[in-house]
Formats: sequence, structure tokens, C-alpha cells
Amino acid sequence: MSTLHVAVRGRVQGVGFRWFVRERARALRLRGWVRNLDDGGVEVVADGSADAIAGLREALQRGPSGAHVHAIDDLAEPPRPPIGDGFNILR
Repeated sequence: MSTLHVAVRGRVQGVGFRWFVRERARALRLRGWVRNLDDGGVEVVADGSADAIAGLREALQRGPSGAHVHAIDDLAEPPRPPIGDGFNILR
């Protein structure tokens, strides 16, 4: 099992980015969550197989139509809230 904890930077709010991440993560059978950050970025936490995590990271680089990803920053601190069951959008 692998864990991904990143902040996605760029034009990623108001373009369906969280919905896009949730649907990709569910298709890859990952657990975790996605939420908007106050600074305009999006935080993503995912747990699953290394191949599925790699697939999600690749999807994050593209994003949905209308998004423009400038950077994906790996975050070292433990995710809060912790990973639960399924993959959800947090508010």
C-alpha cells in the first residue's frame, strides 16, 4: 500500500477539480479525500496500490477541462482528517 498526500496548485478551484479527483480515485479503488485549500489550491490524500497512486498522480497533472495545474507539492505532515473508507470530497 502507498499513500499520496499533495497540494495541487494552479487554476484548480471552480473548475470541477474535486469532483474529477473523486471520480478518478474511485475508479482506481483508492481510499481518501480531496478538499479546497484557503490559498486556492486543492489538497489530495489517497491510499492504495502503488500503481493506482501513480495513475492518480498522472490524472492530477492533467486535471479536468478548464483546470490548469502549475505544480503538485508533496506534503510531509500527516493528513488531517485521517483517511477513512471510500473516497470523499470534504468541505
